[in-house]
Amino acid sequence: MAYDVIVIGSGPGGYPAAIRASQLGLKVAIIEKESLGGVCLNWGCIPTKALIKSAQVYDYVKHSADYGITASGVNHDFGKVISRSRGVADKMSKGVQFLMKKNKIDVVMGYGKVLSKGKVEVKAADGSTQVLDTKYIAIATGGRSRALPNLPQDGKKVLGYREAMVLPTQPKSMIIVGSGAIGVEFAYVYNSMGTKVTIVEFLPRIVPVEDEDISKELEKQYKKNGIDIMTNASVESVDTTGAGVKAKVKLQDGSYVTLEADVLLSAVGVVANIENLGLESNGIKTDKGRIIVDKYQQSSIPGIYALGDCSPGQALAHVAAKEGIIAAEHMAYLEKKNAHLPEGIDYNNVPGCTYCIPEISSVGYTEKAAKEAGYEIKVGKFPFVASGKASAAGATEGFVKVIFDAKYGEFLGCHMIGMNVTEMIAEAVVARKLETTAHEILNAIHPHPTMSEGLKEAVAAAYGEAIDI
Repeated sequence: MAYDVIVIGSGPGGYPAAIRASQLGLKVAIIEKESLGGVCLNWGCIPTKALIKSAQVYDYVKHSADYGITASGVNHDFGKVISRSRGVADKMSKGVQFLMKKNKIDVVMGYGKVLSKGKVEVKAADGSTQVLDTKYIAIATGGRSRALPNLPQDGKKVLGYREAMVLPTQPKSMIIVGSGAIGVEFAYVYNSMGTKVTIVEFLPRIVPVEDEDISKELEKQYKKNGIDIMTNASVESVDTTGAGVKAKVKLQDGSYVTLEADVLLSAVGVVANIENLGLESNGIKTDKGRIIVDKYQQSSIPGIYALGDCSPGQALAHVAAKEGIIAAEHMAYLEKKNAHLPEGIDYNNVPGCTYCIPEISSVGYTEKAAKEAGYEIKVGKFPFVASGKASAAGATEGFVKVIFDAKYGEFLGCHMIGMNVTEMIAEAVVARKLETTAHEILNAIHPHPTMSEGLKEAVAAAYGEAIDI
């Protein structure tokens, strides 16, 4: 059967690409080797948030006396926490199945490979193969946990994120190598449920892609909650011959210490799944392990697109989804089924969210990056300890930080840490997209009492007009 579009991979980039292409009148098939929804839905974004919610509820109950509520005999069932997480993921995967049927998209289970510009081979689990014809191909094969040579993952004592999500029993102690989103989210979950957690970070600060003030605040809160943090440190080797795992850690001064724990989680990032896809044989160019694309997500070979973690943009689900939509709209434009060329992504206006507690969200320039870019800046901060809503909720940790260009008032960046701040960052994204100035934000009335008014108060602080601090 011939298709207009074949999408390889059904993750947060692949299935939106398929749906948008179908909406625009193209005949679409999607190829998936495992579960609809990809890693994000089945093993990443969604189930981890379910784990975090369980840990947060447990935290609330343990501290119920702070809210005037007496609770006794409080405990958690680790197995049920894990099974709830899997149940949430399974439900969402079934939702993607429904969307495929609703949009008349053919689902082909198997491993997809580009044979040539208009042909895709699919190898099913039973070893059988078929070749599908198509005008356009979208590669959306995602990524996997990066494996370091000195941290070989055995899935039992040295784990990737998948294994950390479905452990049969709760470990008493855990070493987490890497303090990006995956590392600090799992640190919160396991620490909250009583596991002794140690974070080892190679760089000078945790969550190193964030603004320095955010890193300092998270480190302060994590240490307060009993998490050990080692920065400027690297795990040189691991020994799994005993009952648990021993990690040899090199410190900044060149000395070594040995850490012992039940398990070690390697959370040092993701690597793109671009092997065995037929890239080399078809002349599809790559760089640094990603497929090179133009602003419409088209690779070096016209008609073959790449998006999500296997292309150069940020490895984030919402980036993948937008890239998939752009690719589909470009295909439809070429087929004269879409009147407009899609707009490319401004990768400097992509929000980043980390769902540890306190949450982190950010968009645009950090203070350091703005200065390095040559801007003269105005910086404003609003601490949540001054927020009535945060005080009422018992969540006064953190702050909102905003950065403006002093000359023209351009909204350069926004950085937040605190309760529910991942729900607040969209205002800053839209404001920056619309080239909103500080004056316009201050003249937009924000509701009280809310956490979101913290953004307005931070802007006011940048311009010497703060009322509540």
